[in-house]
Formats: sequence, C-alpha cells, structure tokens
Amino acid sequence: MLNIHQLNQYYGQSHTLWDLDLIVPEGECTVLMGRNGVGKTTLLQCIMGLLPISSGDMLYQGEAIQKKAAEQRAVMGIGYVPQGRQIFPLLTVEENLQMGLPARKDGKKTIPELIYELFPVLRDMRARRGGDLSGGQQQQLAIGRALVTDPQLLILDEPTEGIQPNIVAEIGGIINRLNQEIGLTVLLVEQKLPFARHVADTFCILDRGRAVASGKIDALNQELVQQYLTV
Repeated sequence: MLNIHQLNQYYGQSHTLWDLDLIVPEGECTVLMGRNGVGKTTLLQCIMGLLPISSGDMLYQGEAIQKKAAEQRAVMGIGYVPQGRQIFPLLTVEENLQMGLPARKDGKKTIPELIYELFPVLRDMRARRGGDLSGGQQQQLAIGRALVTDPQLLILDEPTEGIQPNIVAEIGGIINRLNQEIGLTVLLVEQKLPFARHVADTFCILDRGRAVASGKIDALNQELVQQYLTV
C-alpha cells in the first residue's frame, strides 16, 4: 500500500533520513521501531507532507504523493494520529471528531457509528471539552478523529506513550480489530516490544536515520532487540 524508496530528508544542514526504504503491505500492521531520536517521527511527518523531503519516492496505492499537500494525502485515505495526540482542548469531544469529516471522500457529515462502537467513552463524553479528558481518553479521541476520515492507511505515532495499562490493552485490541476484521492497513511507531509483537505483522527498525532491519515480526529476535532497541 505504501512504498518508500531512497528517501532523504534534512533539517537545515543536518541529514536526518538516509536513503530510507520502507514497504507497508496492504492489510497488515507494520511497526516502526528504534531508539529515541533515530528519525521515526520525522519519517511519519514526511509521509503526511508535514515535512519536506530532499529526494526519494513515496508511492501510496501506486500513486506518487511526495509533492502532494498534507490535506490532499488525508483525502486520499491516509489517517494520522500524531505523537502527543494534539487534540483541540477547548472543543468538545464531538467537535474534535467532526474535524475529520471534511477529509472524507463520501462527503458524509455525521460521525460514523463505528467510532462510538470502538470507543464507548467518547459517546458518553461527547459534550465534554477535550482538555477535560484523561490522557488515555484523549488518545482514544485522537484515534477516533483519524478514523472519522475513513482512512485506508492509519498512521499512529506512539499511541501507548504515557497511557495507563488498561487503556493500552484496549488500544491494542482496537488496532487488531481494525487491521484483522475491517482490513485497515496500519503503520505504527511503538517503543513497547510486547505491544508491538501483539499487534504487528511486520517490522522495520531505524537507526541514525537509516532502515537497518525489517521483516516479519517473528524475525524480531533478541539480537536485533539488544543491538538497536535496548537503551
């Protein structure tokens, strides 16, 4: 579904992503891993058009997207949940969810029932301001807002960061359901190894801006963990 080839990106004079290749197979969950500061979030922001790339190709469903604006990529079916959630704290839960509606191809103007089915707490709290929710509830709201756009590819940047364990388990179950039952393709940045192994089909490890290992999640062995993931 997503094929990235020889991607390079710079922050000023700093070369952050180096000739990076990444394949996200359709219908699977791919986890992007690596220590802090290796370029994971930078790569996601490049995919979403929030950061420019210097060279390389990005094909989404066979179509080049590297020159398309961020809002065009959303309309094409790429949903994004950024690190830190970035909900609108002064808007209600319902208003936050409605922010995703303009990106829908079908022009639907109401929040899909699936969102409230996946996250019942959002139905119960739809009149409350986003900033009044707990961290776990805000993360559910951020995922729900991305799903409102009706994406075919859902990109999640560390959705379990700072979240209580029971909500982490819920998010894992929802990712599995979206991926396995609904057929949504998922690209996930995740630091928690057990969570990654639970939800992912394939993995890619970044180190110093380069993709250094990839494959089926069963091939993520202790040697790779020790070399690239252990602090």
